[in-house]
Amino acid sequence: MRENSHQTSRSAYFAEVLKWIFLIAGLSLLIGSAVALFLWSLNKATTTRFEYPWLLYFLPLGGLVVVWIYRKYGAGSEGGNNLIMDQIHEPGGGVPVRMAPLVLFGTVVTHLFGGSAGREGTAVQMGGSLASFLVRHLRLAPTRIPTLLMAGMAGGFGAVFGTPLAGTVFALEVLSIGQIHYRALLPCFLTSVLSDIVCKTWGAHHDTFRIKFFVSHELSIPTGISLGLKVVLAAIAFGLCSRLFASAVHALKDLFAKYIPFLFRPIVGGLLVIGLVWVVGTRDYLGLSVSSPNPDGITLGSFFSSNQIHYHSFFWKFVFTTITLAAGFKGGEVTPLFFIGAALGNALAGILGAPPDLFAALGFVAVFGAASNTPIASMIMGLELFGVNDGVFIAAACIIAYCASGHRGIYGAQKITIPKH
Repeated sequence: MRENSHQTSRSAYFAEVLKWIFLIAGLSLLIGSAVALFLWSLNKATTTRFEYPWLLYFLPLGGLVVVWIYRKYGAGSEGGNNLIMDQIHEPGGGVPVRMAPLVLFGTVVTHLFGGSAGREGTAVQMGGSLASFLVRHLRLAPTRIPTLLMAGMAGGFGAVFGTPLAGTVFALEVLSIGQIHYRALLPCFLTSVLSDIVCKTWGAHHDTFRIKFFVSHELSIPTGISLGLKVVLAAIAFGLCSRLFASAVHALKDLFAKYIPFLFRPIVGGLLVIGLVWVVGTRDYLGLSVSSPNPDGITLGSFFSSNQIHYHSFFWKFVFTTITLAAGFKGGEVTPLFFIGAALGNALAGILGAPPDLFAALGFVAVFGAASNTPIASMIMGLELFGVNDGVFIAAACIIAYCASGHRGIYGAQKITIPKH
């Protein structure tokens, strides 16, 4: 009798494993394909904006259309990443399936007309929305919902940046400060890796950056200590910058909500962005800022490929992005944070007399990790993107920035399980 019970239990276990394998495979196919379509659409929107510069002047109207569509057809979708995180913490009404097409459309419109936003938020929201779609149609048990939603987040993040390991840890780490949700480790890993493979199979390409400088084992002790101290100072600045960014976005959103009716917020925000373009005299801070029609333009890659120091670029991207997101335009915060961090690292390298490309890389991952309170995911992303030669400095920058950034990050639904200090 006991032997029959044991065999039944083992059969049920293998049946459960088989079900999850098919579930993750199907989810990865959906997410990878959706992210590939999104990246293709984003590229087309960006090249179209470069070809027709006058599109910038329709940014207020484009934002108005997006906000109106969300208000009329996107009930329950406005929460974005925070909604997905809330549903993982306390499953309830679920994540609307319409979130995926709505956020894709909204983000493409934002970039077509020149809003300064990212792409991570869109990819993560599409992943969570598609995971919720499978939950509803397969009628999974409520206890399975958080795991699948986390897997959806991991797949979206890993596929959009081409960093499946960072995507895995991001989904496990972002929910709670001080806690990693290991229960979903395997589903998140498989979904992130498979979604990235599917996305690349469709022909999607990701931006690549290289650090020419790397820490040599032959580095003298005084030189190594000097460089290490400079990294510590820069990391503190990265943490404070991320803290200021999160506070500014939240504060400006509250200000817009308090004084400006919702339909007028994108109009005001769009006009402010247009005005800033005239003030600054360049369009390099619009969109993702990873490419420019001007060969000498300031882009994310320019902080790695040139020794030229840009002392003010991080500030202007900070301002453009804060206004864009606070006004209700769609996209994400992470790619602008990459730019802000790399630009700040570049500026600090000029002040401290450090290698610009190394400090750009440190700022790239450290500002993102501190603003999202995901230091381990940011470390892994740094290793995936830049290699292991500077791994110690990458880790140090991410950890110190995380400690210096406070508890308030870009995700309001993030819980504090274990305080930092």
